[in-house]
Amino acid sequence: MKGTAPVTEKADLQSVLDRAAEGGRITPEEALDLYRDAPLHALGSAADAVRRRRYAGTEHIATYIIERNINYTNVCVTACKFCAFYAPPKAKDKGWTRDLDDILRRCAETVELGGTQIMFQGGHHPDFGVEYYEEHFSAIKAAYPQLVIHSLGASEVEHMARISKVSAEEAIRRIHAAGLDSFAGAGAELLPARPRKAIAPLKESGERWLEIMEIAHNLGVESTSTMLMGTGETNAERIEHLRMIRDVQDRTGGFRAFIPYTYQPENNHLKGRTQATLFEYLRMIAIARLFMDNVAHIQGSWLTTGKEVGQLSLHYGADDLGSIMLEENVVSSAGAKHRSNRMEIIDLIRKAGRVPAQRATTYEHLVVHDDPANDPVDDRVQSHISSTAIEGGTAHPELKLLASN
Repeated sequence: MKGTAPVTEKADLQSVLDRAAEGGRITPEEALDLYRDAPLHALGSAADAVRRRRYAGTEHIATYIIERNINYTNVCVTACKFCAFYAPPKAKDKGWTRDLDDILRRCAETVELGGTQIMFQGGHHPDFGVEYYEEHFSAIKAAYPQLVIHSLGASEVEHMARISKVSAEEAIRRIHAAGLDSFAGAGAELLPARPRKAIAPLKESGERWLEIMEIAHNLGVESTSTMLMGTGETNAERIEHLRMIRDVQDRTGGFRAFIPYTYQPENNHLKGRTQATLFEYLRMIAIARLFMDNVAHIQGSWLTTGKEVGQLSLHYGADDLGSIMLEENVVSSAGAKHRSNRMEIIDLIRKAGRVPAQRATTYEHLVVHDDPANDPVDDRVQSHISSTAIEGGTAHPELKLLASN
């Protein structure tokens, strides 16, 4: 593995688990040994011990957020092989773009339903430079200043900077000034070179992705970090992905959370040839908590793995169960069919033995649901409106899907 000496003997797994559970740092080689060979229950127990220590005093709480992923266009030049959402620029019959009025109506619906965050994500449109995002973010903030814009990622920054012929640093400064609050960690996929080139050959390198995130962190713009599991990467490459993030985090402290999620096999060029098992996913949640000792939050992804596995992730080191995503189209296009609503998420967390709490983007507790008698009952707060499949939404049925412009 890059930057490390070869392992000559198998690590004593239990001693490594004990050290990690007590807060000690483990090496990439030790993490790989644990990920491959540690007994599942022991791995989860150690990860949960780390979580409980980190959140001593609130370790009984698990969080969720209400948000909306507004997909502003599906036109994209990167043609990632795992993606079922994009349309190439020349496919005029398949590409679409939402106008600003449509986007603002979706923001209005988010506020009406109690959402606090929007994720503004779409394709790498060949015409959308920094100016496009400045216009849209400033309009959203002017109309709905209470909404946090937690959006985009390093890949979009690289693209918009190239279109506008500016540096990544200037692009980040400008969209931050226009209203972007933090980056969503989009486009990380797999950071090591071999799997990244295999699934996203037209995207920037993993090193460049991290470099842009480091620039953002140094400018005061935090982000999350993600990993796409199950597209043919090796176990060693999964751990290398974690190492690359941890090294940047040691320098910047700007990654707020780590969110692994699993590849969805429908309607894309990979055609489901490889997929991560649910046990591999749970092991990744646990090893992330143990290895990424400098990242505060680990999020379980019930959207791609299912509700029961989401519950289990809370016992394998995760402290957050993600979002009630009022709208989402990207992983839905690839076959993610899991749906839920606010009442069910609260129930899932409670039945996993934790007290549910709605959180802000920066993880402050907004509402702690410590008394079931006071649970919310608005059944409109549901995940999720797949807006490329149906027109409208719960509060604004007049919303229409627009043709590409």
